[in-house]
Amino acid sequence: MSLVKLGIKTDPISTRYSYDWLFDLLVEEEIQFVQLGAFFEMFHMDEDDYFIRLREKAESRGLRIKSMFSAYREFGGFFYDDPLMEKASRKMYEKYIHIAGVLGLDYAGTNPGAVFRDQFDKKVKGIEVYLKHMKELQHLAKEKGLKAFNIEPMSSLAEPPTTPDEMDYMIGSLNDYHEQHKDSTVPVWLCGDISHGLADEHKQVVYSNIELFEHGIPMMSEFHFKNTDEIFNSTFGFSDAEIKKGIIDLSEIRDICENNKSKWPVEEVVGYLEIGGPKIGRDYSDPMLGEALRTSLRAIKKIFY
Repeated sequence: MSLVKLGIKTDPISTRYSYDWLFDLLVEEEIQFVQLGAFFEMFHMDEDDYFIRLREKAESRGLRIKSMFSAYREFGGFFYDDPLMEKASRKMYEKYIHIAGVLGLDYAGTNPGAVFRDQFDKKVKGIEVYLKHMKELQHLAKEKGLKAFNIEPMSSLAEPPTTPDEMDYMIGSLNDYHEQHKDSTVPVWLCGDISHGLADEHKQVVYSNIELFEHGIPMMSEFHFKNTDEIFNSTFGFSDAEIKKGIIDLSEIRDICENNKSKWPVEEVVGYLEIGGPKIGRDYSDPMLGEALRTSLRAIKKIFY
């Protein structure tokens, strides 16, 4: 039995298929876990009824919405050195964590944000502003019943954490705070990504996706499955053609997960398929989504189950 359970992130259905459609597909494919991708409307809902119904839809099919994760780069206001953007991001995080509590999730997570390329000197300050708010939000996450908050290591120096040092510093700072306030906070872990590596401005690989993924495992509670190319420029799934053009070897990922079994900080690890699927909003491409998801899920299941 594989250490890693399999789930799907809901991003690809956005605007074109319902959760009912996706949940039925998952039942047919014997996939139990769901990671809810954030959507803009959630931040403006005054009532919880929508999320109560969504949870019921999943549970009635034997599915578990276990996690929630940002779908865009919508939480970046802590990096902009602007008090109004900072205030807006804090408000969004508070709403986001509240929704996670209503859904009964284990984890809620985000891409922390990006520093502007033309204001790169503000990166250090942005990280500290982010950490300040996250330490306060760790208390809220505890109040709402979460097990942890998650952040995603990215593929760009403008989007920390990316390097091993950045992962160690940011996760270390937040979990040091958790240790000091263990009864009133949750820990913060990584939601890793097997396709995220770092290539520099000359397209030279500084850290491979494998290096970064393996380094993150002792700080990681969940991760994303997707394929990529040699410089992490595009991401896609696991059809036969995509496997041939991509660099991800699913057997290698399985072995890394298993060989580091004792290092994971959580007992139950879920890897979520995270692909955009065919072009959104075209009559010739939207109908292809179901087969694209099924093909990738089956390819992963073949290796991991």
